[in-house]
Amino acid sequence: MADANSVPTAAAESKPPATESKPPATESKPPATETRRSWGDEVDDEAEEEQSAAATTSTATTSADKAGADLDVASLTIDESKKINKFLDEPEDSNIRAVTSGDTPYTSASSFEDLNLSPELLKGLYVDMKFQKPSKIQAISLPMILTPPYKDLIAQAHNGSGKTTCFVLGMLSRVDPNLEAPQALCICPTRELAIQNMEVLQKMGKYTGILAEAAVPVSMDSTNYMPITKRAPVTAQIVIGTPGTIKRWMSSKKLGASYIKILVFDEADHMLAEDGFRDDSLRIMKDVERANASFQVLLFSATFDDKVKNFVTRIVKDYNQLFVKKEELSLESVKQYKVHCPDEPSKVLVIRDRIFELGENLGQTIIFVRTRHSAKNLHETLVSFGYEVTTIQGALRQEDRDKIVKEFRDGLTQVLISTDLLARGFDQQQVNLVINYDLPVKHNNPSDPDCEVYLHRIGRAGRFGRKGAVFNLLCSERDMALMAKIENHFASRVPEVTPWNSEEAFKKALQAAGLL
Repeated sequence: MADANSVPTAAAESKPPATESKPPATESKPPATETRRSWGDEVDDEAEEEQSAAATTSTATTSADKAGADLDVASLTIDESKKINKFLDEPEDSNIRAVTSGDTPYTSASSFEDLNLSPELLKGLYVDMKFQKPSKIQAISLPMILTPPYKDLIAQAHNGSGKTTCFVLGMLSRVDPNLEAPQALCICPTRELAIQNMEVLQKMGKYTGILAEAAVPVSMDSTNYMPITKRAPVTAQIVIGTPGTIKRWMSSKKLGASYIKILVFDEADHMLAEDGFRDDSLRIMKDVERANASFQVLLFSATFDDKVKNFVTRIVKDYNQLFVKKEELSLESVKQYKVHCPDEPSKVLVIRDRIFELGENLGQTIIFVRTRHSAKNLHETLVSFGYEVTTIQGALRQEDRDKIVKEFRDGLTQVLISTDLLARGFDQQQVNLVINYDLPVKHNNPSDPDCEVYLHRIGRAGRFGRKGAVFNLLCSERDMALMAKIENHFASRVPEVTPWNSEEAFKKALQAAGLL
């Protein structure tokens, strides 16, 4: 990002909120246990982080014009009658609860101006992001993030509610563009999510002069490959990346932590889960603590199971909370259905003859499978029927994964088959249909569904309040039992499309979802 005026530390006005108070959390940090990562695919992707060399996609947002005194911020406010972006359309009764620690008063922000943001940031929000006002989670969380004494925050909210904006805006607001050193660090479970968050930050921070760098793995045969010993120390103010690469940069003294003000964990439940990235995440947090005793930790996710939640509350300091009851997490704008298919081949017939035929003009579709093998077989079958589909899974080279995601984002492909690599955080507004070809299960207990991953999967449809439909394809007693457990977990019955091969039944389902 090009040089521009300094971004001041932002703080919201102080008024007493209608929130509960709780005693400060303890600061004891249990020792990390040796665990093996197993997520994204049925087959472990451990080799991907270990064998890929640390490299960077260095990005600097260029200023379109010198921001500051010549900015007429008032003229940037979007007229209510000319609303463009529906990202912020949320039900007014969305039940987000705030629990605050200590005596600091917070006020819910009714507008971005309430947050005392710099003119450069306001321009990015209104002109480039085309936002109108904060969403509910943004209105509640941003004052907590931007108000001294900058307490840690554990935030859980619906998919598509605007969580990314919360921590990206928090990072952009708190760093000093005139200090050429890392001041904000955002850690993500996949390179796809890291790159996506980087794109949001570049757009939002376009006029701020803040430099950002992506720390993601790059294959040794890539043209972007650079041995870590040859790369210069990071001087960008914000670094977004995956835990393995960030950990190696820090171990190699290429990423300093002395000036870190804010540490963000995106998809924090997975970043701190035993079968996720807990070891790397704790190592990074301890490295930052050794270099700088005073920094803010932000943990954002759509889900936090009880085990992870209990662990998180032991490792963060005096913190605030935002959360939604699990029964209210299931997205109302997305209609979920189950389809009882006689056998495995019938699943393909449902996709081809019913969902694709009726939904060919409804936007893009993501089909989630459990294993790489299933992804390969389904891809070959659909291609043999004449459909243009792309498939993404963890065994692909990083450059190929990037290319597939870009083609899907650009609308060049309409159907994407994916393992759970893209279940979390993947934002694509044109996705209106999600098909669970296989239901997600827990790796350590395949007879139990992974309800958190299920929620993240269905959250890929109907992004930003748009309409969407999810079809769960079931063909065995095991599938039925898994679906029943998912329904029980969310205390919500998923209606059945019956009979399984009825065109009229699928048409009614899509009509009920608002898609036909």
